[in-house]
Amino acid sequence: MRFLIDNAISPLVSRALLDAGHDSVHARDLGIQADPDDRVFARAVAQSRILVSADTDFAALLAVRATKEPSVILFRHGAEHRPALQVQILLANLDALAEDLTNGALVTIEPSRIRVRRLPIA
Repeated sequence: MRFLIDNAISPLVSRALLDAGHDSVHARDLGIQADPDDRVFARAVAQSRILVSADTDFAALLAVRATKEPSVILFRHGAEHRPALQVQILLANLDALAEDLTNGALVTIEPSRIRVRRLPIA
């Protein structure tokens, strides 16, 4: 899978995904860490990457644009500041989420559950 890790998430997550065999790049690696959300969003679309963030603005962009891409993985409520936990959850669930992420989804990861919402958001 191809990932763009937003600046709200540690670069350690991107490195761990790379080590696990995924194509992952952090916003800092691209020099877009200070760019507005819509530019980061556009970069994910242009490069066919799944956007991983803790910034809820990306969910709002998906809703406003009513688009099927990019898929977004959003960490919420406590998981967003623990890179080791983020990596553990991602790697444990990517196989189960692969079809949804490929077809366009907003995946919200919380400490006690994972919610999948197919895109576009109506």
